[in-house]
Amino acid sequence: MKLLIISHTPHYTRKEELVGWGPTVREIDQLGSLFSEIRHLAPLHTGSPPESALPYHSRNVHFVGVKPAGGEKLRDKLDIIRHIPNWMAAMRVEMRQADAIHIRCPAGISLIALLVCRLWGRGKPVWVKYAGNWQPPAHEELSYKFQRWLLSRKYLHHMVTVNGRWPDQPGHVISFINPSFSLEDYEISYEIAQEKSLKEPIQILFVGRLETEKGVDHLINVASKLKSKGIFFLVYLIGDSKERKQFESLVTQLDLQDLLVFTGWISKNDVKKYYEQAHFILHPSIASEGWPKVLSEAMAYGVVPLASTVSCIPQILGETGSGLALPAKDTDAYVKAILGYTQDPRAWKQVSKNAIMAAREFTYEKYLSDVINMFSQSWQIDLEHEQP
Repeated sequence: MKLLIISHTPHYTRKEELVGWGPTVREIDQLGSLFSEIRHLAPLHTGSPPESALPYHSRNVHFVGVKPAGGEKLRDKLDIIRHIPNWMAAMRVEMRQADAIHIRCPAGISLIALLVCRLWGRGKPVWVKYAGNWQPPAHEELSYKFQRWLLSRKYLHHMVTVNGRWPDQPGHVISFINPSFSLEDYEISYEIAQEKSLKEPIQILFVGRLETEKGVDHLINVASKLKSKGIFFLVYLIGDSKERKQFESLVTQLDLQDLLVFTGWISKNDVKKYYEQAHFILHPSIASEGWPKVLSEAMAYGVVPLASTVSCIPQILGETGSGLALPAKDTDAYVKAILGYTQDPRAWKQVSKNAIMAAREFTYEKYLSDVINMFSQSWQIDLEHEQP
C-alpha cells in the first residue's frame, strides 16, 4: 500500500543529503514499516538546516519537494497564494497514485491538501493528524480555526487524530499519542532514570524554538526569581531562533549569565545527555500546542515537566501524576513548584517515577499499533499483512 504524506515539515540539503525536521522524520521512518512506499510532499528550503534535522533511513520513503511559503508577517502569508497552483499540481499527481493519504495539520499547505483531496483523493482513506490544540482559547489564527471546522465535519473515508480527549468530540476524531521514541530507547532511559535524585545544582531544561510564544521570556524570569531565593541551579536552553539575541540580552540584564546556558540546536544524542542529568523541564508555552514531544522524551529520563495549561498537557500530566500544568505567564507558580519540590525531594522522586511510567505510552511501537488498529477499524485494511 502506497501512502502519500502532505505536511509543512521543513526539509533542506546538507552536503548533498536530504534532511528534514528530526521529530517528523523519525516518525515517518517508523511509518515506513507499515507501507510498501511512502511519498512525503513537503517544502524544500534553501539555507543551512538546524542541527536537529535528520536524513530518512527507511528506503521506501521518498521526498517530493515543493517551494516553501508562509510566515509570521502578513506579506509572507499572502505569498502562499502565489504558490498554490504549483502545490496543487504536485498534489494532483501524487494523490492519484496513492492508495491512502495522510495530511498533517495545521498549516497553509495542509489546508490546500484538505480541500483538493476531495477531488483527487475521493474514495481513498484519508488520515489527518491535527498536531495543534483541538479546542484552543479564543485567540487563534483564522486558518487554524477554519481547518478545525473543516475537520470536525465528517465526510466519507476520513479520520482525524488529535492529542487529548475533548468534550463533544465527533466519532471520526480519535485521540492519539504523539510518539517520541522507540521501546528500546525507553528501556535504556528507564534504567538511567532509576538512580536519579533531586539535589543541587537543580538542573532545569528548555528544549525547542527560542521564541516568545514558547515562553522563553517567562522561563528567564522564573530563573531570576529562583536566584533571589538562594537556590543553586542551572538552566540549559536547547534550541535556537531569530529571537535568541534578545533573550541573551535579557539574561545579561538580569545578571544570570552564570546560571543560564544557551546551547543552540544540538544532536539528539547530545540532548539525551542533558535529559540524563535534568530534574525539571519547563515549557511555559502560549503557542498552539498538541502534546510537545520534548515532554515525553524528558519524562522517560525521570525529568519532571512544569508546563503550561495549553491543549492536552493538563490532561496527561494530571491523569498520570507526572508533573504540573501551570499558567504560562504565572512565573510565581513555577517558582513555587520548584521550591516545593526542593523542600520535599521524596515528593519529587514520586512524580519522577510517575513520569517514567507514563512515558512508556509514547513509544513508536504503541503508535504503530494504534495506526494498524485505525486502518483496520475505519477502512477494513489489514496493514499487518500489507507491510513491505
